[in-house]
Amino acid sequence: MNILKFGNSWISGLCIMLCFMPFVSPAIALFAGIVLSLSGINNLKLRLYTSFVLKMSVVLIGFGTNLNLVLNASKSGFLITMVSVMSIMVAGILLGKFLRLERNTTVLISAGTAICGGSAIAALSPVIESEEHQSSFALMVVFVLNAISLFIFPYLGWYFGLSQDIFGKWVAIAIHDTSSVVGAAAQYGDVALQTATTVKLIRALWIVPLLFVIALFKGKRDGFISGFPWFIILFVFAILLSSLLPVYKDSFNHLNWLGCRGMVISLFLIGNSITISDIKRSGLRAFVVGIVLWVLTSVVSFIVLNS
Repeated sequence: MNILKFGNSWISGLCIMLCFMPFVSPAIALFAGIVLSLSGINNLKLRLYTSFVLKMSVVLIGFGTNLNLVLNASKSGFLITMVSVMSIMVAGILLGKFLRLERNTTVLISAGTAICGGSAIAALSPVIESEEHQSSFALMVVFVLNAISLFIFPYLGWYFGLSQDIFGKWVAIAIHDTSSVVGAAAQYGDVALQTATTVKLIRALWIVPLLFVIALFKGKRDGFISGFPWFIILFVFAILLSSLLPVYKDSFNHLNWLGCRGMVISLFLIGNSITISDIKRSGLRAFVVGIVLWVLTSVVSFIVLNS
């Protein structure tokens, strides 16, 4: 038994070291953690640090966000982004209730679809105190749909003859993660890429007010101090600091890199906690909610943008 525990710890430690490598993406880390967990290879002690690593990673990522770019982006596309974010959140929560999916999983999938995919889920998970399997399913849904979107959206845009501006807005609303939005838009053209990046940035900003609202509602139930996402205050402070002190740009870039890698490690730890019983309990329903919400968002946004 001791040898088995030592082997599990050694493998888990090696995987965490690999998470610092550039070829290990968040999706790879998540799926690797799931595969190892289902194979009986996990480390219960490491799970105790998941929430802390997740929060600190969000804070460090703030050092890579430019305040001037944020302010400029907020001047355009604000209304359509606000309506889409609110509509997706409401639709997702209602759909989750209808399918009797766990509340936390529903909220995470809805936020991931409405705002910025895995980043929103990672930031929101510690605020709502979601169980690790709930975060895992939400992340899996987002990553799978991101991969599909990256390939099919450019062809849909060409098939329907969308302009670059319309296509850029469409993918920024209908695709979850920024990397997939950029990838799909870049295939379509420079104008589409610029439009998509701007609208996506505005969408991503909504994670801050969403976290505050959820924390306030949670605070009424559990106590304001315990439910308040203090790490988001540090995230905003990191954005301000990196923007006000450009002379330290190189150092801030290093901190941002560390945050990105920390996020990869967090996703590995989250995936490494999943069990067969978790999959049976909510796996299928989580994918149904994610797929329906994704299709609904894509179709409605397409109709609105082309009307």
